[in-house]
Amino acid sequence: MAQIYSLHPVNPQQRTVDDIRDELRRGAVMLYPTDTVYAIGCDLNSKSAVQRVRQIKDMANEKPLTFLCPSLSDIAQYAKVDDGSYKLMRKLIPGPYTFVLPTTKLVPKLVMHPKRKTTGIRVPDHPISLALMEALGNPIISTSAYALALEEEFEAVHVADSRFELFDGFDSMVDVIIDSDVEPSGQMSTIVDMTGDDPEVIRRGQNWETVEDLL
Repeated sequence: MAQIYSLHPVNPQQRTVDDIRDELRRGAVMLYPTDTVYAIGCDLNSKSAVQRVRQIKDMANEKPLTFLCPSLSDIAQYAKVDDGSYKLMRKLIPGPYTFVLPTTKLVPKLVMHPKRKTTGIRVPDHPISLALMEALGNPIISTSAYALALEEEFEAVHVADSRFELFDGFDSMVDVIIDSDVEPSGQMSTIVDMTGDDPEVIRRGQNWETVEDLL
C-alpha cells in the first residue's frame, strides 16, 4: 500500500516535499501530478527504481524513458543541444513539451534509447514537480500513468475518470502517491524530435499548434 502525501498545488509544503525526497533517495517509485497528466516517476539516478518503473509500464529496454529537468540550463547537462534547438526550446520552456535529444554521459543507460542514444526531456510548468527536483537535486523520471490506464489488458486501472481512480489502481504498485487536490489536464505533452536536421512534432499533445507555428 502506497503512502499518500498531500501537497498544495501552488505552494507545496517544504516539510512534505522533503519527506518525499527522502523516499525517492531510498529508491521509491511515485505516482505524481505534472502540468500534463499524472505520471509514474522516481529519481533518475536510482537504477532499481527505474527498473521498477519499466516493469510497471511493461516497457522494453529499447524504449527510452522521459525525465523532467528544472530548467533549460539543466537540459544542457543531460543532452546535446545545438543553437537551433536551444533557440526553439527557449521559446517553449517551461511547458507541456517533450524534446527528444541526443544524451550526454550523465543519462543512465537504462533511461536512454540503447542504439540511438536519445531520450525525452521536459521542463514542466508545475510547482510540485519543480519543488521535488529542487529538493532531490536530480531530474525525475516522468512516464504517463494514463498511457498504462488505457491499455485494455490492464484491468486495475482502466480509463480513469479521476485521480482517485488512478490512486486506487496504482496503490499496490508504487510506494508514494502525491495528491495536489487538482485534477490534471488529461492531455499528454507534445513531443518534438530534435535529433534530425529539422525539429519535427511526432506527437500532438497540449499546445502542439504553438510548436508548429514556430517551426
